[in-house]
Amino acid sequence: MKALKNLFLNELADMYDSEHRITKALPKLIDAATCEKLQQALRHHLEETEGHVAQIEKVFAAFDEKPKAKKCPAMVGILDEGDRIVTENKKSPAINAAIISAGQKVEHYEIASYGTLRAWAELLGNEDAAILIEEILDQEKEADHVLNELAVAKNKETLEEVAIGAGA
Repeated sequence: MKALKNLFLNELADMYDSEHRITKALPKLIDAATCEKLQQALRHHLEETEGHVAQIEKVFAAFDEKPKAKKCPAMVGILDEGDRIVTENKKSPAINAAIISAGQKVEHYEIASYGTLRAWAELLGNEDAAILIEEILDQEKEADHVLNELAVAKNKETLEEVAIGAGA
């Protein structure tokens, strides 16, 4: 049980770091987006992400631990890749599609991580922590759903703009 608790706290520290990094990355994506609906979705998720930081602090408290962050190389890589994709497409009709792609990669990593953390909290018998993590997980799934809906529309728009630009 102690080994699982240590693993849980280690992974929670990764997500604490990740959420802090995401709160710094989202404003850049908001500024780069040219679609108002995408900007609104990202602003909304930025507010949620700031709340996730506080939720994670409560999860640490549920285990009588002080919050701590541990650099999450996976999130660093995902955010670096997203930054590169957005930079490469800054002047492109595909900018919104690029932002959505970067955002969904982040969401999918978070969904996987929080799903695992929730299951471990349950195994460790900490229902309060499991509930807090479930709330974060639900918001991450909803953010991914919103991005997916926007992706369908933005990807079609990008194809149309590229076709018009190519004289098709």
